[in-house]
Amino acid sequence: MTKQMKVLAFDFNGPAHLSAGLWRSDRDRGEDYTDLRTWVDYAKVLEDACFDGMFFADNDGYHEKYNGSVDAAMRDAAQFPANDPSYLIPAMAAATKHLGFGVTTSTAYTPPYTVARKFTTLDHLTNGRIGWNVVTSYSDSAARNLGNGTQLDHDLRYDRAEEFIDVTLKLWEGSWEDGAVVRDKDNCTYVDPTKVHNINHHGEHFTVPGLFYCEPSVQRTPVIFQAGGSPKGVALAAKTAEAVFMNSLTKPALRKQVDSLRAKAMEFGRNPDHIATLQMITVISAATDEEAQAKYNEYLGLVDYNGAMARYSGWTGMDMAQFDPDQPFADVKTNAGQTMVDVFTKQDPTRKWTPRDIAEQNGLGGTSPVIVGGPETVAAELISWMEETGVSGFNVAHAAKFADVEDFARFVVPELQKRGAMRTSYEGSTLRENLFGAGNQQLFADHPGAAYHRDGLPDGGASGSAVTAASAVVTTGAGPVVATKPAPARA
Repeated sequence: MTKQMKVLAFDFNGPAHLSAGLWRSDRDRGEDYTDLRTWVDYAKVLEDACFDGMFFADNDGYHEKYNGSVDAAMRDAAQFPANDPSYLIPAMAAATKHLGFGVTTSTAYTPPYTVARKFTTLDHLTNGRIGWNVVTSYSDSAARNLGNGTQLDHDLRYDRAEEFIDVTLKLWEGSWEDGAVVRDKDNCTYVDPTKVHNINHHGEHFTVPGLFYCEPSVQRTPVIFQAGGSPKGVALAAKTAEAVFMNSLTKPALRKQVDSLRAKAMEFGRNPDHIATLQMITVISAATDEEAQAKYNEYLGLVDYNGAMARYSGWTGMDMAQFDPDQPFADVKTNAGQTMVDVFTKQDPTRKWTPRDIAEQNGLGGTSPVIVGGPETVAAELISWMEETGVSGFNVAHAAKFADVEDFARFVVPELQKRGAMRTSYEGSTLRENLFGAGNQQLFADHPGAAYHRDGLPDGGASGSAVTAASAVVTTGAGPVVATKPAPARA
């Protein structure tokens, strides 16, 4: 029996996201990113196709590394300009009933209390359909404009993020008891004060002594997403994430990523089946293989080298203009996005990548593999990625904004549904239920945040860390998890 895949649409609240130069395509509608109706209509398309959700990337800073300037990013709309995606969510949620929404928010420049309140508000307004993508921010421009001007070391950012998540979990799970909201008109008591508690967090990076301002939402804790590929990032995801974005060029490399995460999750006492793994993928589809190939060829002619390098320089924190475009790219360490370096230099050790290779690879869909074809070709290839890697599903990126994912919904989804690889209706009402099945509205018991959800914490009892606590190893009935951008699958 074919396993049903999780499917999210990957986007960005700006005119262009990962693909370089594709905003020039006649099919692209990136200039409509400021039009709320466009986003609402898009959400309806995704829900009609039974997507699990829509996932928004976001940045705190802009790409300014290439040639030491932001100019190339501006010229190619390389994630510039960009609006805050959070404000789109309530309108899209009001027009849908089941579609989930993942929103990227950094742990670097906003207090955890503020982030917790933001996501509880969104979870209330979406009736339990919100997720938080935890990022640590890599941009020097963000450090200058939002911080103290200095970017923290990569590993220190993750140490800070771990405590940040712990604070939010205490607020969401430990401050309010179930049943604290009584709405007792006779005794003029809306909230029972005996059932709301201070969290008394005193840590290395944060001091948050008080109680949470917001009453619990449907999910209490939003679905926690994470995407770090470094050892620190994998460890944080294994401890705290419920959905992890993968970024591998080949199936063997993805298999290793999935297996590594699952093994690490078991070390932290978690059931690895309680973590959805989502591979980023770009799909260029049409009614036939031939039509899809023609579209792909047209897109290739629009790829902009400087736009691709502006993005990659920003992701890695290195000015790619310093390297000869046709000389193999040396293995380097970076304080910004180590994952974006490793995705090329380590995942395919048989190939010596040059900057030009990377630019050509990044041109369509960033660092994701690209699948090109009609419904049967694409469906078969996606199913093979799942079967050969153990990944749970896909974060579907685009070349032409809005158009390509709409084509995926139009052409590919019916074929996946026919093969039993994608749902035909929703079983639950929350994002967590979309990912893990009806009835799973709140954190699994093996998630560290669940340790804070009890019959109320005493006012002095929440200073410990469930995130960093040691746990017994969990075993499951599943077999061991074995721990390019290949040429696109085409007709």
